[in-house]
Amino acid sequence: MEEFAEFYGMPNWSVTNIFRVLTRKKPLEDSTESKLAKVLSAFDLTALGIGSTLGVGVYVLAGEVSKRYAGPAVVISFLIAAIASIFAGLCYAEFGARVPKAGSAYIYSYVTIGEFIAFIIGWNLILEYAIGSASVVKGLSTYLDSLCGYAMRDFLGTHLPINVQGLSAYPDLFAFIVTILFSWGIASGAKESTRVNNVFTMLNLGVVLFVFIAGLFKVSSSNWSIPKSKVPEGYGDGGFMPYGISGIIKGAAVCFYGFIGFDCIATAGEEAKNPKKSIPFAVIVSLAMIFLAYFGVSSVLTMMLPYYEQDESAPLPHVFRIYGWHVAEYVVTIGAMFGLCASLMGAMFPLPRIVFAMSNDGLLFRFLGEISSKYRTPFKGTMLTGLLTGILAAIFNLSQLVNMMSIGTLLAYSMVASCVLMLRYEVDERRDSRLVNGSGFASANSEESCALWRRLFNLNGQTVSTRQTARIVTVTVALFSLWSLLFSQILTKFEEDLEHVTHFDYILLILGAIPLIVMLFVISRQPTSGVKLSFKVPLVPWLPGISILINIYLMIKLDILTWVRFSIWIAIGLAIFFSYSVRHSRLRQKEQRNNSIAMMMRDSSESALLSQERTKYGNEVPLILMHSSSS
Repeated sequence: MEEFAEFYGMPNWSVTNIFRVLTRKKPLEDSTESKLAKVLSAFDLTALGIGSTLGVGVYVLAGEVSKRYAGPAVVISFLIAAIASIFAGLCYAEFGARVPKAGSAYIYSYVTIGEFIAFIIGWNLILEYAIGSASVVKGLSTYLDSLCGYAMRDFLGTHLPINVQGLSAYPDLFAFIVTILFSWGIASGAKESTRVNNVFTMLNLGVVLFVFIAGLFKVSSSNWSIPKSKVPEGYGDGGFMPYGISGIIKGAAVCFYGFIGFDCIATAGEEAKNPKKSIPFAVIVSLAMIFLAYFGVSSVLTMMLPYYEQDESAPLPHVFRIYGWHVAEYVVTIGAMFGLCASLMGAMFPLPRIVFAMSNDGLLFRFLGEISSKYRTPFKGTMLTGLLTGILAAIFNLSQLVNMMSIGTLLAYSMVASCVLMLRYEVDERRDSRLVNGSGFASANSEESCALWRRLFNLNGQTVSTRQTARIVTVTVALFSLWSLLFSQILTKFEEDLEHVTHFDYILLILGAIPLIVMLFVISRQPTSGVKLSFKVPLVPWLPGISILINIYLMIKLDILTWVRFSIWIAIGLAIFFSYSVRHSRLRQKEQRNNSIAMMMRDSSESALLSQERTKYGNEVPLILMHSSSS
């Protein structure tokens, strides 16, 4: 055990040392000069967020959700999903203004919670973006193949079959080649790749605007009030909410995934010209435009055609085909191609940035973070992650892996919201050191003597955050997250079986909600940090708290196989962390350098003391001084 402790550079393998290693934090004001080129404007970041999010979802989700879950009330489902996404987006915006570094939620948790949680979040983000990129390029390949009469599927399935259960029926060479080409484009420079993304995004938005304007000529409000007698069996009760409130909530859970992807804006923070202002702006504007696009398309779609006649896989070409507008059908088809290309660019762009940030901190292999002198991008890391993504897209059937992307994203959203709360109430070191009795600040002694309930609700009117108040917030945030997990189980009853909800269920719901409200109230009573920021999340702690609850609720809705696959991925990450990351962490090496310098200074001062004593006593230095120096 001692050898193992020495291997990891710790004096002994005690619980205290383990906790210290796992929770060591990266300094918030880390002044390390960025090696990445600062070339991205607010417009580039906004286009990146829109392109990565407003992809195939706008061409599929509206038809699928309206037909299966919400009917015409799909517009409300999108509104609920947008509000939930904006809550998470505002938290990202504050952190982007606070920590404008490459790495997104990874770097946010590193400066707030500690190294271990940061690694887990970063490892999950790698999974999210890799699977997201592979699924998008797979969709692009399938979409193009369908336009060509499935010629690629027939040829490759006949000549290069893969007879392995769990893998694709044939190697998708087109998806692999497209992935490598996009990886090379991203590796060749951030500005160049974002220019291509800007073109794709503008064309995609143009097609969405075309759908909205063209559809207005054929809309009918009667499709939002179809009587039950005219609705086919199995499609609800008709009207605006044919599946009831539970259907709207289920639809919102599906629509939420249509907003996933805006966090790629935060991963590009180190390459932004003015990240503290452009990141909050890009996050808010991109989410607003994405919601307007979803809301407009879903409104027109459900008013042009009854919800039960929608096509789940390609609703927009389907509705224009019914009206005989073949030109509009082809325009939408081309728009879907541009949307998929923009989504692919947006999904692939953040992945090497996450890997770069982790390798630069010593938590992943160093060569992945090497910056190309020619392109000023992590060229090796970008091409390697592109190669792995291409292999995933080529040989794997990704239909059952898409949920793993969601679980990683929702976990990251929850951690970012938690980090916002902890940093907003972090200890104010400079002001804390000047606490004075009788001036509105509580001293350390009086703070210790206060009753627990007085400290929790800050009945003494303390206005400066201290270590104790920061600790109260940290513990409360952890308890809030755990209670949200239990409360989500209660909410599930109302979603899945609303017609059979009893009075006891309502009482249980109220009793479960009270602790959540009390915990947020306790946090709100604590003094906040005096750090000045260019952007702050409003309504803290209520807004981040609601964001945590929503994300945890959506996580428990994922199936058990998703959690099993997620656990396997986490196990691989833990093996890397304890075998490589702990030893090569840059923070550990910095601590070792500081310890070495401190020892050298101590030895130097002791040598100077001995020299002075020898001068005073000659060679007969008192034994007590020699013993003191040697100890």
